[in-house]
Amino acid sequence: MTLRKPLLFSCLMLALAGCSSTDRGSPPPATVQVDLQRYQGVWYEQARLPMFFQRNCVQSEAHYTLRDDGKIDVTNRCKEKNGEWNEARGVAEAQVPGKTDKLWVRFDNWFSRIAPDMTKGEYWVLYHDTDYKVALVGHPNREYLWLLSRSPQIDSATRDKLLGIAREQGYDVSELIWRQQ
Repeated sequence: MTLRKPLLFSCLMLALAGCSSTDRGSPPPATVQVDLQRYQGVWYEQARLPMFFQRNCVQSEAHYTLRDDGKIDVTNRCKEKNGEWNEARGVAEAQVPGKTDKLWVRFDNWFSRIAPDMTKGEYWVLYHDTDYKVALVGHPNREYLWLLSRSPQIDSATRDKLLGIAREQGYDVSELIWRQQ
C-alpha cells in the first residue's frame, strides 16, 4: 500500500495525542458505561474535531470486535480525498478493569512496539443511545471528539441531540468536520 508511511505516522500522532494531559481548569467530561457486546460492530463517523491523522479523511468508519480476553480489536478505515482507503489496526482495553466507559486504544505500528506505554490513546464514551445506534466519543482534554452512528447518515434531530450533549460536556463543536457523502 502506497500510504503505509503516512498511515504509520498518523497512528503515531494519534497515540501521542492520547498522552496529552487533561485540561485542569474544568472537570473531566462525564462518561457512560458500555455493553461491549452491543458496542461491537461497525460505526460510521458523522463528524469529528480536526485531528492530524485524519486530515485527509472524507469518510471514516471503525470496526470493533470483542475478543475472548475482554479486549477489543479495532480497525479504523479512512477514505481519503483522492478516493483511496487506508486502514489502521489496534486493540482497545478498559482503563480500569470492569469499567467500560474509558478505554485505552493502541494501534499496531513500529512505535507502539518500541514504547507501548507511551502510545495509548484515551477513548472516552460520552454517550450512546439505548439501542446502540449512535454514540459520542471524546478525549478528556476535549481536543478530540467523534459523533458516530451505525448508519452512514443520521437525521437532523439525532445530529442536534449529539451536538447538544457535546456542548454540555464542554466540547467546542464549531470546528467539526462532517462526513462527506
